[in-house]
Amino acid sequence: MITNETKGRVWHGRVKLADSFFKRFRGLMLVRNVSYTLVFVLPAETKANASIHMFFMLSDIDVIWLDSSRRVVDFKTAKKWRLYTPKRAAKYIIEGPIGLIKALDVEEGDLISWSPTEKKEKAVPVKSLIPGKIDLNGSSNGVAVMESVKDVRAKGAENVQADSL
Repeated sequence: MITNETKGRVWHGRVKLADSFFKRFRGLMLVRNVSYTLVFVLPAETKANASIHMFFMLSDIDVIWLDSSRRVVDFKTAKKWRLYTPKRAAKYIIEGPIGLIKALDVEEGDLISWSPTEKKEKAVPVKSLIPGKIDLNGSSNGVAVMESVKDVRAKGAENVQADSL
């Protein structure tokens, strides 16, 4: 979600962070239908670092440049195969689908904030093997106490001795 705090406008879409060199390098290149926003976190607030290229882009995008206080310093719809530099130094760049600027009603000086969409991983059930703790596996009422490793090893040793007799 991206919010224009100055005007109270919200864009309810997926937000990803480009906060590493590789993520910034890759950006939105070769993405067919841009349906999410990518927030670039730049290492320094400069005009040169905030310059972008649209080479190898498959569609036009909306771009918003922000300074370190998250105030808009420039914005525009970027066309494929062109270079863009913001009017003033920027620390963050928001790239997203066409219509993002209009949805947020962006103007220079607006305060923009964002919250990255959490990446949901598939849950994988795992049996709890923590000794002396609660085990929720295999119990009809959902709770059973597991034996300690020491007890299990002692029983295992007893079984081994009994089997060898």
